[in-house]
Amino acid sequence: MTTPRTGKRPQTATASPDTVTPAEPHAGAIRSACRTIVACERPPLLDTLARDAGLSKFHFLRIFKRLVGVSPREFHAAERARRLQQALAKGDGVDDAIYGAGYGSPSRVYERSGDLLGMTPALYRAGAPGIRIRHAIVRTELGWLLAAATSRGLCAVEFGASRGELAALLRERFSAANLEPADPALVRWAARIVAFVSKPSRPLNLPLDLAGTAFQQRVWQALRAIAPGETVSYAQLAARLGEPRATRAVASAIARNPVALAVPCHRVIGSDGTLRGYRWGTERKRELLARERDIGGARKKRARGNTA
Repeated sequence: MTTPRTGKRPQTATASPDTVTPAEPHAGAIRSACRTIVACERPPLLDTLARDAGLSKFHFLRIFKRLVGVSPREFHAAERARRLQQALAKGDGVDDAIYGAGYGSPSRVYERSGDLLGMTPALYRAGAPGIRIRHAIVRTELGWLLAAATSRGLCAVEFGASRGELAALLRERFSAANLEPADPALVRWAARIVAFVSKPSRPLNLPLDLAGTAFQQRVWQALRAIAPGETVSYAQLAARLGEPRATRAVASAIARNPVALAVPCHRVIGSDGTLRGYRWGTERKRELLARERDIGGARKKRARGNTA
């Protein structure tokens, strides 16, 4: 998988010891904990990290998640995956890279290769040539739309001005992949997306294959829990994640969402009720929300009629 703008795979870890703002209370202790985690082959015990920081276990965990964005165990897993990715990208042998990153056996990495790399380690090392990306470009009531998928699920859903623009975007984003026409499964998924744009009455529960940091994945998962017709602010979404001070990080993750509609980032608005930005156009966001609101209102009206 690649990032939309650079074509490079994002690193998995959400933070390093140097990214914790020094002005934050307990920042020094959390930075030290991050360095300890990075240096350990196995995840350090939470009790040990908290004791070294001079904090209770629960207080330490709450502060760590607020400043770093994930739990210490998640941070360790992300750091280990990052080391594996870096070693493979340098050209290290697959087994050497796996053991050097701290994994106990190659079999465990291959079992979880989709989660760690989106492909097997050998393919990642080779730059991901030959990965099959099926795609379809269809017309919706809100414009042309690209749907692209790996064997695991949708990896891109993009609105665009024309077929040509979306075809060029596909070639740029997945330049090393084997681009193929849609198979029957993707045809069905694309048809569901087209129908959703027309009548967004139910969530688009489609399989996804998204590359992102641990924190981005948490944000995208939280977005999928927002029902059609409902909106939340950036601050409210951060609070739902248990990270009330992470509003900017939440906004950044939303901006990097690669699949429109399937991860409904259009349902996040400003605290003052304004729409704010949307990768695929503010007017398109306005129309989507209006359609969802109208359907939700009609549903509530029918429900009141049935109970009268």
